Amino acid sequence: MKDNKVEENDFVLFYLSPRKKWLIQVTNEKQIHTHAGFIEGKDVIGKEYGQCVITNTNNEIYLLYPKLNDYIFKSKRATQILYPKDMAIIASWTDLSNGMNVIEAGTGSGSLSCVIANLIRPDGHLYSYDIREESHEIAKKNIEKAGLSEYVTLSLKDAKLGLEERNMDVAILDLGDPWTLIKTMKDCLRPGGSLASVSPTINQVEKVVIELQNEGFLEVETLEILMREMEVREGKTRPAMRMIGHTTYLTFARKSLDTVTV
Repeated sequence: MKDNKVEENDFVLFYLSPRKKWLIQVTNEKQIHTHAGFIEGKDVIGKEYGQCVITNTNNEIYLLYPKLNDYIFKSKRATQILYPKDMAIIASWTDLSNGMNVIEAGTGSGSLSCVIANLIRPDGHLYSYDIREESHEIAKKNIEKAGLSEYVTLSLKDAKLGLEERNMDVAILDLGDPWTLIKTMKDCLRPGGSLASVSPTINQVEKVVIELQNEGFLEVETLEILMREMEVREGKTRPAMRMIGHTTYLTFARKSLDTVTV
């Protein structure tokens, strides 16, 4: 962000409440419509982020600079996206950072791809594969929207047919039968490289873990991340009655030197 002011064609997060917010690209001609009233685009351009604007129905809506999570959760998707709690653990366990090269099978909507690209830029690169044309096109648009396209190479290809990338630092599997690609990802990884597999069901996890062990991977472990918000009110603070429970299982492993492919 060059400065703290809204410019034409910026994506802006219009914030009414924690559950009512909209990510909208602003132009001079556009009217921004919400169920709290509408705002003229020309009245938003030049305002500072953090400032509020008044709708035609006299409601206050704040202008916020969008975070990566806002792009992820407000973008089009054909499949269920990973939650931040899961993506954060993947990023932490695999030590994603600037300069890393990552390979991903199962691009989906590109939500995890955006997180990976954001962490490994500007010197790293993500190579992501998906067999579904719809997912490929949606991911391409979502990654472009987040401004991360130069750090990602998307391929519409079945990864099971073989991959050319080698000496990757991290491999990510997010598809229905990840165990079928363990050997392929092993060949792509450098010795000591990390692998992360995303599986909604425990049956998938069992097959993944068995295959990882058969291929000589080390430090194999599976996690389930649960998260609960707190309702904070003076004198009445307590855990929320509802929580984000099971979303997926995360399996991690590291390639040993003994599994180097010649």
